[in-house]
Amino acid sequence: MADYYTKFSVIMHLPNEAAQKYALDLADKAGRFQQEDERPDDFPASLIDVIEMWNFETMAHNSDGKWGIWLNAENGGVDAACSFIQHLLQELDPSGRVCLEWSNDCSKPRVGAYGGGAAIITAKNIKSMSTAEWIRSN
Repeated sequence: MADYYTKFSVIMHLPNEAAQKYALDLADKAGRFQQEDERPDDFPASLIDVIEMWNFETMAHNSDGKWGIWLNAENGGVDAACSFIQHLLQELDPSGRVCLEWSNDCSKPRVGAYGGGAAIITAKNIKSMSTAEWIRSN
């Protein structure tokens, strides 16, 4: 039997410490909600549909006096991460943009098990394409 992985790692810069706190608190609420806790009253409706795919970690990332969060995963969660990033952009940086790349990997050689993709996320749109889609379109 083979194990399949979807990995990503991205840093999202935020405007200030309050924005970082908001993002980390929301990620914590999502993690608790995913573990069968009751949904918090203030949990964004736009994230409810992706809560089951919330398979990534969110940590504070501070560098060169800038605030941010680091999202990373070894086992999926791309759609949930894109939705989370979009929500943060809508709330904190409506003109911002974040690019996210991911890789698909497998513990054993399997046809169709490797690849990846990328997404460009703004407050209004999430545009993504996998390497498989790119190959089929050419």
